[in-house]
Amino acid sequence: MPTLPISVLYEDNHLIIVNKKTGDIVQGDKTGDVPLSEFVKQYIKEKYQKPGEVFLGTVHRIDRPVSGLVIFARTGKALERINKMFQDKAIKKTYWAIVKNQPPKETDHLTHYLLKNEKQNKSYTYAEPFGKALKSELIYKVLAASDKYFLLEIDPLTGRHHQIRAQLASIGSPIKGDLKYGFNRSNEDGSIHLHARSIRFQHPVSKEEIAITAPVPDEVLWNYFDKQVISLST
Repeated sequence: MPTLPISVLYEDNHLIIVNKKTGDIVQGDKTGDVPLSEFVKQYIKEKYQKPGEVFLGTVHRIDRPVSGLVIFARTGKALERINKMFQDKAIKKTYWAIVKNQPPKETDHLTHYLLKNEKQNKSYTYAEPFGKALKSELIYKVLAASDKYFLLEIDPLTGRHHQIRAQLASIGSPIKGDLKYGFNRSNEDGSIHLHARSIRFQHPVSKEEIAITAPVPDEVLWNYFDKQVISLST
C-alpha cells in the first residue's frame, strides 16, 4: 500500500502528475492492493473538498518495481486528448536505468521484436520479425559510471510490455535487481533500478509546453548517480 502523502509534481484542473514509488501499483490488479490511482483520488477529494466520486483517468502505467512519473487525467476531455497523444507518440518520455554490465556501445538505437508470454508476465526478444512479436525500439546512452555500475538514459520510441527491461537484457545489460530479465540477484525491497525520469508534451487543453522531471528514489546508488550527472553537467 502506498504511503501518503503522494508526491505530486504537477497539477491543474485537467492533469495530475505524480512520482510513483517502487512497489506501488498504478491500477488495481489481482493482488487486491490499494492502487496509486485511489490515493490520488483521495488526495484530490480532500484538497479540493469534492463531494461524491472523483473522476480520475489512468493514462498509462509503469511496472510495480519501477519508480517515476505517472500521468493521470482529471477530466474526460483531457483523458481523451492525452490518450491520442500517446497513440500519436506526441509525448516524449525518458527513463534512467542502472546496469552492472557495460553496454556494447556508449549510445545505440536498439530494434527488437517483442513477444509477450501472458502466463510468465514476461516479454521475449527476437532480432528478426517472429510470429506476433511487436517491433520495439529505444535509444540509450551511457550517462555516468561507478566502479561497478553504469547509468543509462533511455528514450523508448515504442511502448511495449517490459520493453526497456527486455531490450537491455538482450544486449547483456539487465537492470540492477531485475531477476526476471537476468540480473543475478534481487534488490532487498523488490525494486529494480529503472526510473521514469522525465516527460515532455504539449498540454492537451491549454497547449502549454509541459516538462517535468521526477527526483530519483532516495537510495544510495540512485543518489550517487544523480550527483554524478549534476557534476558532469556543470
